Amino acid sequence: MSDSEEGSDKKTSYNGLAIGIALGLPIGAAMGLLLFDNIAIGMGFGISIGLCLGIAFDTAGKKKDDAD
Repeated sequence: MSDSEEGSDKKTSYNGLAIGIALGLPIGAAMGLLLFDNIAIGMGFGISIGLCLGIAFDTAGKKKDDAD
């Protein structure tokens, strides 16, 4: 079996969680400065929202791949 045939059975990588955290942190920091005048509170909200969205996108992607 060649390398190209073995690569076709690879699982799809999901990184929605990392993307959610990476986007939620700066957006939350900006919102914290605008709404709360405290960057730490905004970063906490941003990370938590990013975690939730990242997990949701990962789960939706896995369900879509399972259906195919």
